[in-house]
Amino acid sequence: MATISKLSNPNPVASLSSSSKPRSSSSLKCFVGFPTRPGFCSKLVSSSSLSSINTHPFRGSLVVRCSLADGNGSSVKRTTLHDLYEKEGQSPWYDNLCRPVTDLLPLIASGVRGVTSNPAIFQKAISSSNAYNDQFRELVQSGKDIESAYWELVVKDIQDACKLFEPIYDQTDGGDGYVSVEVSPRLADDTNGTIEAAKYLHEVVDRPNVYIKIPATAPCIPSIKEVIANGISVNVTLIFSLARYEAVIDAYLDGLEASGLSDLSRVTSVASFFVSRVDTLIDKMLEMIGTPEALDLRGKAAVAQAALAYRLYQKKFSGPRWEALMKKGAKKQRLLWASTSVKNPAYPDTLYVAPLIGPDTVSTMPDQALQAFIDHGTVSRTIDANVSEAEGIYSALEKLGIDWGKVGSQLEDEGVESFKKSFDSLLDTLQEKANTLKFVIS
Repeated sequence: MATISKLSNPNPVASLSSSSKPRSSSSLKCFVGFPTRPGFCSKLVSSSSLSSINTHPFRGSLVVRCSLADGNGSSVKRTTLHDLYEKEGQSPWYDNLCRPVTDLLPLIASGVRGVTSNPAIFQKAISSSNAYNDQFRELVQSGKDIESAYWELVVKDIQDACKLFEPIYDQTDGGDGYVSVEVSPRLADDTNGTIEAAKYLHEVVDRPNVYIKIPATAPCIPSIKEVIANGISVNVTLIFSLARYEAVIDAYLDGLEASGLSDLSRVTSVASFFVSRVDTLIDKMLEMIGTPEALDLRGKAAVAQAALAYRLYQKKFSGPRWEALMKKGAKKQRLLWASTSVKNPAYPDTLYVAPLIGPDTVSTMPDQALQAFIDHGTVSRTIDANVSEAEGIYSALEKLGIDWGKVGSQLEDEGVESFKKSFDSLLDTLQEKANTLKFVIS
């Protein structure tokens, strides 16, 4: 592959320009990023100039809450994201990635501790930006085919992002600071192809804090075990049901046991449990049923199932089997809440973040959810605050004829198909660009 350039400064704080650092002042002041295009950018605005903040419902751009350090009168940039991690043990991640990756620096300073990406994110980033043109032109001129060129564009972004989050990875002894990159969605039904793709991406990215994303499809469950057994850290994605989630946990445990490693501390994993899409589908089913009981359950299915997933997590990562792995340094496969943006505007904009706060979890948030939670999110342990209520909702939905297994299968199929569509669309876009370049060159 072509040489991948490295960012020169591994320290995110030191990399920030002087204009982006909080200044000492007698008045409370911090700096926040306002997006001028899809995603965040590094344009910085002083919060002391804002005339109105924290309005509900949230409709503005990113608003960062700040607090003064005790005793010395100097201002310290602090957000609810810092509290989320420090007080409740949940890691806030950002569900987006585009060039320049240095746009992540204000987010890291605001408390973001990792990044997730997927084919849809890269489709949007590459097709809507000119930032990839120079590298793509070089790749085409060197004779690379379109898909190979795509992966080189992706690998560079992942490597550069990994460099920014490396200090967090080091500070937590490999517990946080990860950047995720997904294998080709075309491999969702290919067990061996997924294993080979994961090994390839792990090798070419060559960063300790990269997660290789593998979908939780039935053919890929054995892939997860094999990849973990090879000492490769994995983000298991597209989990929509409790049954499939348990299979994912078992694949992780099986992989650790099969690895033969005496030190398991550097093989880690997250299980990405999707949330909002569950409500989107089940709400439609409830509206078709149409009874008052059914309509009253709208917007409750996803959070209820997530709470039961956390209970399953607690059960599976305890007892003699897990204790034996812990003695070898194994880390728990953290639950990661994905699909946290609200699809129904009638729902609170932190619906899939605020009720899912708990220790040893991750919440990956796209722009909308991240901005909303920073602006008016409340930090407190909520994920297991009322498990009995979650059980009641789950059972009530079953009694109404909702088949959780079928819901999970449909959402999985739709998720895989959506990522395939994004992947194919991006390759088509790159082919068009390549054809234009060849025409210009000739």
